[in-house]
Amino acid sequence: MGRFLRPYRGAILAVCVLEFAQTIAMLLLPNLNARIIDEGIVPGDTGLILRLGVLMLAIAAVQVVAAVGAVYIGARTAMGVGRDVRQALVTRVQRFSTQEISGFGAPSLITRTTNDVQQVQMLVLFTLIMILMAPFMLLGGVIMALRTDTGLSVLVVAVVPALAIAMGLVVRRAIPHFRAMQERLDGLNRVMREQLSGLRVIRAFVKEPREAARFAEANLALQDVAIKVGKLMALAFPLVMFIINGASVLVIWFGGHRVEDGQTQVGALVAFLAYLMFILMSVMLATMLVMFAPRALVAGGRLQEVLDSV
Repeated sequence: MGRFLRPYRGAILAVCVLEFAQTIAMLLLPNLNARIIDEGIVPGDTGLILRLGVLMLAIAAVQVVAAVGAVYIGARTAMGVGRDVRQALVTRVQRFSTQEISGFGAPSLITRTTNDVQQVQMLVLFTLIMILMAPFMLLGGVIMALRTDTGLSVLVVAVVPALAIAMGLVVRRAIPHFRAMQERLDGLNRVMREQLSGLRVIRAFVKEPREAARFAEANLALQDVAIKVGKLMALAFPLVMFIINGASVLVIWFGGHRVEDGQTQVGALVAFLAYLMFILMSVMLATMLVMFAPRALVAGGRLQEVLDSV
């Protein structure tokens, strides 16, 4: 599937640059906020507060422009990739022999051309507009947290691996369900297509109750898998928020003692808490990729089977 991304290398590079600029702007703001607290509010220096406040507004404006540009270019790129994949699939299927069409099955080919392409397209979209920022935010957040307070940075070492392990366990259980979901969707499309194509025969032999039962069975099979996936995904975000909020409590607890002992300042503690949120947010963004990636990878494999068929 990588060949469909090659024509958009320039756009992807532009998104990377904009995401990098957005992340730099985000990382500068907590440091300036800490200076306003420690060097402006505490001593009562109004002039410094105004100067740093104007600078923060300018940086925030740069962040907004970079974010809007990244979303716009990323969305156009993802839609373009989806269009190209669909066109390639239709072109390939038109060359299929009757045996090849029977091998895949018409319902499966319909699902692959519509739903599977949509899953890949959504993965590209979320990767470009959100996930690309995660490594920049993670690295920058760790560097700025170390600069702000080295003592509290030990908490980062403990929290980030715990969050990564928890999400890894969720994903490991989700992948088989995503594959089953696409197969059940194939089955639902097959039943629906058979009923539409044989509608006159069904009515002639009064088979409506039997066909309704067949559709209900396929529909319930898809529902069962979707509920299992939903339960796993519903577990992901509460787990992330529990770890993030727990980390915030630990930072405030230990940071408060460090402020009381004179080892750090209030502004530095506020900035460190912001950088910790950035670090954990980057992990959460990676979690979103983890949520979308399994189903998209399954869909991409199914699309590749059609494109590689001889």
